[in-house]
Amino acid sequence: MTLKSLQQVGRSAGRIPGALMIIPLFLGALVNTFVPQVLDIGGFTTALFRDGIATLLGLFFVCMGAQLRLRATGRTLEKGFAILIGKVGAGVVVGLLVAFSVPGGTLFGLVPLAIIAAMTNSNTALYTALTKQFGNTTDRGAASIIAVNDGPFITLVALGVAGLATFPIGMIVGLVIPLAVGFVLGNLSSTAREFLRSGEQLLIPFMAFAVGVGIDFSTLGQAGLPGILLGLMTIVLSGGAAMLVLWFVHVLHRRPRQQRNVISGAAEATTAGNAVATPAAVAIIDPAYRHIESLATAQVATSTITTALLVPFVVAFAYRIQLNRGISPQAEEEQGGERVAT
Repeated sequence: MTLKSLQQVGRSAGRIPGALMIIPLFLGALVNTFVPQVLDIGGFTTALFRDGIATLLGLFFVCMGAQLRLRATGRTLEKGFAILIGKVGAGVVVGLLVAFSVPGGTLFGLVPLAIIAAMTNSNTALYTALTKQFGNTTDRGAASIIAVNDGPFITLVALGVAGLATFPIGMIVGLVIPLAVGFVLGNLSSTAREFLRSGEQLLIPFMAFAVGVGIDFSTLGQAGLPGILLGLMTIVLSGGAAMLVLWFVHVLHRRPRQQRNVISGAAEATTAGNAVATPAAVAIIDPAYRHIESLATAQVATSTITTALLVPFVVAFAYRIQLNRGISPQAEEEQGGERVAT
């Protein structure tokens, strides 16, 4: 294969939804399935690519925490919390209903760990791109609020409060400290926030590969249809709940019909690429989840691809419906009287 052909393959691979997370994940699974002994060579290779997931996650949380903004204004703050509550609430409720109400604790092969991880964690980058095209500045500004659902924290809290997992208090504190350090740095210094922003993106493929080495292709094969179903559930249930809560907030404030813009709720109906690492993070804290870690990871990865492919069409469709009903993001922004820097 020529260099030009390899470059073409690289460009094509880059168009895969969630490529930064999905491709390294599959490469890690490929290595683990066919040549796992390569990862036992020792030295930096083993430390980074096989045993490095906990360290990489910790550093990722520092970078991620720096992007969480302390300041947000009026309608932006309101909108961010509305869609966050809708999405997270739907994911937690569905996951716990499956755990406690469905025989065997699974729904069509979907495990509660994967359901909560996928349905509560959204793709902020895709959200920003979609709200830039179809939304307004308050929609985009809400990204600073919904970023709270990044990572495994909501999943950990849901499982812990429901009694489905045991997390020693020291472990929880140890998990939160990197995020808190990043949060403080990012809000004290915009320079630190911008410096750590690039690290968040840089670490994703390394985390994905380290997660992938715990998977083999037989497990990934099991995730096919259940994983697609999980993606559809995320779009319909968690995205729908985010839109519904946001609409209710508009009604509660008695806003004119043309201002009841819910595009941001539709754009929130995704599964984030970094959610693929959530089952691994949970299994690190509670070893009881290690036996389903690879299956949950594969299901979340499939949901990531499914939602990334479908949600842009969902948002465009919702936008057209709004326009036909006389509702527009522009009307909300102009008549609401609030603009935010993004």
